[in-house]
Amino acid sequence: MTLLEEGGFKVDAVDLTGSGVQSSDTNSITSLALYVKPLTDILEKLEDGKKVVLVGHDFGGACISYAMELFPSKVAKSIFIAATMLASGQSTLDLFSRQLGPNDLMQQAQIFMYANGKDKPPTAIDHSKELVKDLFFNQSPSKDVALASLSMRPAPFAPVMEKLSLSQVNYGLVRRFYIVTQEDHAISPALQEIMINSNPPEHVFRIKGSDHSPFFSRPQALHKILVEIAQILPK
Repeated sequence: MTLLEEGGFKVDAVDLTGSGVQSSDTNSITSLALYVKPLTDILEKLEDGKKVVLVGHDFGGACISYAMELFPSKVAKSIFIAATMLASGQSTLDLFSRQLGPNDLMQQAQIFMYANGKDKPPTAIDHSKELVKDLFFNQSPSKDVALASLSMRPAPFAPVMEKLSLSQVNYGLVRRFYIVTQEDHAISPALQEIMINSNPPEHVFRIKGSDHSPFFSRPQALHKILVEIAQILPK
């Protein structure tokens, strides 16, 4: 954010429901619409004629896709950073099931939470503190990992299970760009390539030496790509 703001961009890192400054109980978030509401509220209030560039990381890919379907005229470009770029009718859970195996680090790190009882579906997902560094931050500086670990909270599970409904007349109107993180232990480069091949974006960028969190491990390289995408002229 700092690098982009220094370059003259107006940047907002939106805290979704139950994240960051949003104090809602993660276990009570029962839909993608509720989870993404802070973002859709911003887009709804955006002045006519104004457009934004949406950037989604990890599950944020599904979140910006949902917003693109609702407000295609307010989104100039979308950027997926090691993110869930789903096809219509697909859920994030469907996608992750393609990479999960007995040795998958993501599966080993996940801790499911059951606010409604063990006989009901999980309500949230947390991650083992011992495995977080190797999963998300395997190339990141220790000081960034320490700060990030303190601020991480469980993620709601219902939105992860929700299948997206994406149309060519809305979602399909928005220009999409994908940034592959090539040393990623959370969403493997192979899974990222599957998403790209299944639902091709306009252009793909790749960051060598980046873990799942390029804003920590390769911030200058990420900044350069974000600026390059922002400066691509309208078709």
